[in-house]
Amino acid sequence: MKYVRIMPGKTSVYAQACLDGGFIGGDWDVHRDLTSELHTNWKEFNKKFIPEFLNDHPGKSKIAAGLAGGMLHSICKGMEVGDIVLMPDVQGTFHFGKITSDYWYAPDGPLQHRRSLQWLPITVPRRDFSQALQNSLGAIGTVSNVTRYEIEIQAMIGGATAPSIIATSNDIEDPWAFVLEKHLEDFLIANWEKTELGKQFDIFTEDGEKVGQQYPSDTGPIDVLAVSKNGKELLVIELKRGRANDRVVGQIQRYMGYIKDEIAEPGQIVRGIIIALDDDQGIRRALSVTNNIEFYRYKVDFHLHKA
Repeated sequence: MKYVRIMPGKTSVYAQACLDGGFIGGDWDVHRDLTSELHTNWKEFNKKFIPEFLNDHPGKSKIAAGLAGGMLHSICKGMEVGDIVLMPDVQGTFHFGKITSDYWYAPDGPLQHRRSLQWLPITVPRRDFSQALQNSLGAIGTVSNVTRYEIEIQAMIGGATAPSIIATSNDIEDPWAFVLEKHLEDFLIANWEKTELGKQFDIFTEDGEKVGQQYPSDTGPIDVLAVSKNGKELLVIELKRGRANDRVVGQIQRYMGYIKDEIAEPGQIVRGIIIALDDDQGIRRALSVTNNIEFYRYKVDFHLHKA
């Protein structure tokens, strides 16, 4: 079973329609029934979807097409009957629903690509979730997988509170370190223009919204996807708390391979950056034989000032 946060349109504008109609869905300006195109394999779906999307939307980039394809496939095929959806309304209160149908197409309504839901008789303000889950629920993008918080979410559905879950949950090895990692990502996004990377790259933006955070790929979400200001380079960023080891090199190479093969325009170069508190000999050895991945260290300063 998966637990997925879905935004019902920008700023949750269609939340009430979803609640009244018993569905959740997406749009991305794709106005055709996708039933016959929904391959189980996301890569096969995107292989057909991206060229058609670009043909229908000549002003869009392959990055925008990959985002639309990833989000649509996640909603229409990636989720299964029985999975739990968390949906915020315009006030920031979360509603919970259980998926009860396969994909269906509603040509005359908003969020035309839909799944039917049984909405559960419970609502939870965002502030009542643990800080770590609040951060994940606020991630940029329409779809965010929050299955790692299964214990906390199930307890909320059953009426428990977040603090007791944090004390007993064993799904995260170090909950506070995980919170730190998420804060680092959010801090980097919020302060991008002030960083060294912000001088050369922009986080990918679509229709005025930064969608390069947690950008979907067929091997998992990319922490940050950025584009050089001259449009000639795509930058894949992977954030790691604490000390990074050589396993992260293979991980970022898979993300970079996806961007190179499926997203990059002809002539665009794909680079990678790993950001962590420290490295070790293994990652230094691995990076010594790569010419397109760099390592950056972050530094956390903590000060106390007497009142």
